[in-house]
Amino acid sequence: MGRSRRTIPEELLLLALDPTTGTTAQPQSLDLGLAGAQLVELALAGRIAPDGDRIAVVMPRPTGDPTLDSALELLRRRGSPVRAVHWIGGPRLGLRQIYLAHLERCGMVHAVAGQMCGVLPTTRYQATDTAVSRDIRSRLDSAIRTGVPPDPRTAALAALAHAVGLGKHLYPGNEGRSSRSRLRDLIRHDPMGGLVAHAVMDVQNGVAVQPRRNQQAAGMPSQPQAPARRGSMAHTSAVH
Repeated sequence: MGRSRRTIPEELLLLALDPTTGTTAQPQSLDLGLAGAQLVELALAGRIAPDGDRIAVVMPRPTGDPTLDSALELLRRRGSPVRAVHWIGGPRLGLRQIYLAHLERCGMVHAVAGQMCGVLPTTRYQATDTAVSRDIRSRLDSAIRTGVPPDPRTAALAALAHAVGLGKHLYPGNEGRSSRSRLRDLIRHDPMGGLVAHAVMDVQNGVAVQPRRNQQAAGMPSQPQAPARRGSMAHTSAVH
């Protein structure tokens, strides 16, 4: 995979990054969303494929992206298809910090050290090229505004943005209500993105891990659930 194309995990994180504060919205659910975004990116690269509500490795060859290849290798070691909800809810938290460091190495963000209350060290992140973030946002805005079915990458990004609760961050207030609703509706345009987004919401809502037999048999995703409420929409990334 060439570096000319941003991956869905990278784009999801850039969407969540507040350009004013340098913090990320929905930090806890964002870890889950990034795990799901890795699955979607690997599926688009032809490395994995959905098998009902499970994920199966169909080509173990590395992609060339270290963060994605780490996930691919973990999936390969499972030896058999794994439920998306089990994968996303697994013990791989910290992806937000991993991807922030990754974006910094790639020159897409730069870290700004600081202190909280004059004592606790913190790190904020600023995008080095705001045109990149504007481009990502404009794709979502266009899909919402025109109603034209988006490409699979944009559809999956929209599904994940809704799943992790970025709707109110991207389209705040009463004036953004219709845009948030249309963002949610974009979930139906990409089967893999829909499967992963539902798994992200299931993990957040503590839903029992059961296969969606009826929906999978019919080839249709179930109605999306509202993301779990979070106490804060912004977060200061403390140095770990």
